[in-house]
Amino acid sequence: MTEKPLLIYALHSGNLYGTERMALATASGLVGEFDIVMMAPDGPALAESRRLGFSAVPFANAKEFGLRLWKLLGQDRPVAFLATGVMHSSVCLALNLIRRRRISHLHLVHGGAEEALSYGRKKKLNGWPVRFVAVSQYVRERLIANGAAERQISVIENFLTDDRVQGAPQRAAYSGSGVPKLIVISRLDPEKRVDLLLDALDRTPALRKFSIHVFGKGWCERELVERAAKSGHDIQFCGFEPDIAGRIAASDLLVHLCPVEPFGLAILEAMAANIPVLVPNSGGAGSLVADGVSGFHFEANNANALAARILEINSMTGDRLNQVVRVAGESLRTRFSEKQRVADYRSLIEESYQ
Repeated sequence: MTEKPLLIYALHSGNLYGTERMALATASGLVGEFDIVMMAPDGPALAESRRLGFSAVPFANAKEFGLRLWKLLGQDRPVAFLATGVMHSSVCLALNLIRRRRISHLHLVHGGAEEALSYGRKKKLNGWPVRFVAVSQYVRERLIANGAAERQISVIENFLTDDRVQGAPQRAAYSGSGVPKLIVISRLDPEKRVDLLLDALDRTPALRKFSIHVFGKGWCERELVERAAKSGHDIQFCGFEPDIAGRIAASDLLVHLCPVEPFGLAILEAMAANIPVLVPNSGGAGSLVADGVSGFHFEANNANALAARILEINSMTGDRLNQVVRVAGESLRTRFSEKQRVADYRSLIEESYQ
């Protein structure tokens, strides 16, 4: 019996955030066609890999990564190599100069706040047999702006798995009572601009009737909590929440604030929960919704515009909100479909073999 090709997915983090969750979802969609090996620093990502039945290979540094990848490349079969770090791709390219395996090499770019680290370093892979996979058009634009070879870039957007969509708790249909319960899901770092919501609360007394829950942790947590406490606003910083799907479904509107977000999986999770989203008109988050059709935009970095749009959405009829929710749900079944996006990866892997 002929062995399946290997799919080796190398992650730069052992955590279980958006990048790692998408890696596992993509690998799960391809499990029937490949033998899956997940490589990452030890942590929750590898624990989940083992739970899913994948081979899990930990590494602590570049030397360990190279030694373990060398051994994997010793198997005489084709390899689909997917990586999130430039080190991973560089090591694989160097080792395969010796191993000479038939490899399809994809380099996943999820983006981030630090341009040089998230995008600028990628140009080191220009001219090599590597295909960049940008998770949004915004990420593609940032790659090009930072010198990555445009001809090497494909865009495959993130998605929610069918299980997550079908199993998501859902909010009841709107009946015209406004959107009094707002939810924010974000790291509390400067570029995420959670402070913009506090600016809006300071400037617009009418917003103080809303109940706001913020889920996430980060560098700015203490500063934001102290500022909110002094202002007396009804905004609660709740930290990490394992049952975030339930929290979303218990809310009325997801507010996303980062103007340079590469994608924004929480936006898709809100769509699955049947609540509308309000996002900046920039970055990857802005590209995920059509304003007034599948969600709502506000002018990025503008606290007054944010406040005005929240109040406008709050005044909409239940029918209007339900219509937006329905269109967003259709986006989940088409544009952000697990089946279609995994098919994109399958096609790109096949056409990228060297």
